[in-house]
Amino acid sequence: FWLKAFLSLSINPSCCFRGGVSHLPSSSTSTMGKVHGSLARAGKVKNQTPKVAKAEKKKILTGRAKKRFVYNRRFVSVVKGGPKRGPNSNMK
Repeated sequence: FWLKAFLSLSINPSCCFRGGVSHLPSSSTSTMGKVHGSLARAGKVKNQTPKVAKAEKKKILTGRAKKRFVYNRRFVSVVKGGPKRGPNSNMK
């Protein structure tokens, strides 16, 4: 599909030739430049970083227990007075 659309386009050679380098698409991949470097250096940074063990976390609530937690946080333990603060605020 895309090939038919590409071939149906009329290409003006004067607009595709800039500074001695042709910008027409070519089927040869040998003339294209390298993009991401050699594969010999793949994973270099990941292998250099020290391994840190994951910390233990509290089990996340699901279902009814989560709904109860959210309700209590939003409506029950709300402090009256003062400016409204977001859920991630560290202001005292």
